[in-house]
Amino acid sequence: MAERLSQLTQIVKVQSSSPSQSQSSSLKRPMASSLGTAASSRIFAASSSKARLYLRSSYSSSPSLISFSSSKSLALCPRFCRHQRTSAVNVSSSGRFSTGASPKCAASDPDQLKSAREDIKELLKSKFCHPILVRLGWHDAGTYNKNIEEWPQRGGANGSLRFEVELKHAANAGLVNALKLIQPIKDKYSGVTYADLFQLASATAIEEAGGPKIPMKYGRVDVSGPNECPEEGRLPDAGPPSPADHLREVFYRMGLNDKEIVALSGAHTLGRSRPERSGWGKPETKYTKDGPGAPGGHSWTVQWLKFDNSYFKDIKAKKDEDLLVLPTDAALFEDPSFKVYAEKYAEDQETFFKDYAEAHAKLSNLGAKFDPPEGIVLDAGPTQAAPEKFVAAKYSTGKVFLVLLCRVL
Repeated sequence: MAERLSQLTQIVKVQSSSPSQSQSSSLKRPMASSLGTAASSRIFAASSSKARLYLRSSYSSSPSLISFSSSKSLALCPRFCRHQRTSAVNVSSSGRFSTGASPKCAASDPDQLKSAREDIKELLKSKFCHPILVRLGWHDAGTYNKNIEEWPQRGGANGSLRFEVELKHAANAGLVNALKLIQPIKDKYSGVTYADLFQLASATAIEEAGGPKIPMKYGRVDVSGPNECPEEGRLPDAGPPSPADHLREVFYRMGLNDKEIVALSGAHTLGRSRPERSGWGKPETKYTKDGPGAPGGHSWTVQWLKFDNSYFKDIKAKKDEDLLVLPTDAALFEDPSFKVYAEKYAEDQETFFKDYAEAHAKLSNLGAKFDPPEGIVLDAGPTQAAPEKFVAAKYSTGKVFLVLLCRVL
């Protein structure tokens, strides 16, 4: 018998417990079948005359498809269902919005995440877009409200920023350009959710600019439609009447503290403010008139594509009119509690890097729903245990006996 088994064999036996119990009634009950950690499937009723079984290795980019005839309705779907029918704002390289599928969700594919990270690094080298990718990740996560338990109503890192209704929020002015930059990467790696891609791009931009390694995890679930976007008004304003109070109101709502507020503010060491988008700063300065990237804007630091602690040094000094200081920036050295950390970071870059990395990782996780719940860590070895030895009897229900033998590559 063993000699006749191929590398991939299935045997389906349907056994009736009594003459009065029909095969139909037994098939109407959902049943789960697991093949260790290498592949998994879900079984549920569906209206088709043929059932299909999809097996996806966690290290494979495409599923193995097995079709078998069935007299009853039975469909088996993968743990990592990649797509659903929903309207998203997909931006093509031509800049046009198009309707496309977004991942239905489950964890993003680890190998695709790693490949997407390499593509992001190449994008950063050619487009010098570090600041706007950092902002993209922050603004997707920064809508989180700790006082709301339900997902996705609580906001946070859930990929909602890809929808036009949220992109049009005043605080997100210009971020459509960030979406245009990374959409080709999303198209290439359909096994990565938007929520993960936004945070991956943000963390990679910090690291590639010379910043600290961010202890990230992935596996964020995407919202499915624009009706799940948060209302406008959850993100911070640059020039409120009481800057320190405003920062606390916004960031405390996210569950962040004074140290984390100051540390995250240090990311302004990257980038420029463009008055046509934010209403703040000069159209250009001696530091920005020649780029790199698109020229113009008003930067906080001289080397505005280098991540270091110069933001705190320059804000404290206030000696260069060609460097931007917003009211919320000045508040870091005016508010007694904020000042303790701002002074420390101006003197000690190592401490700033440590505190920033922790705060960035915390921000990137706010409001997110992870699948698997513990998330996926890319740089800590294999994310999955070695597959266990297959034992057919372990996966038998007594009513429906399903044996699936699969060679995991």
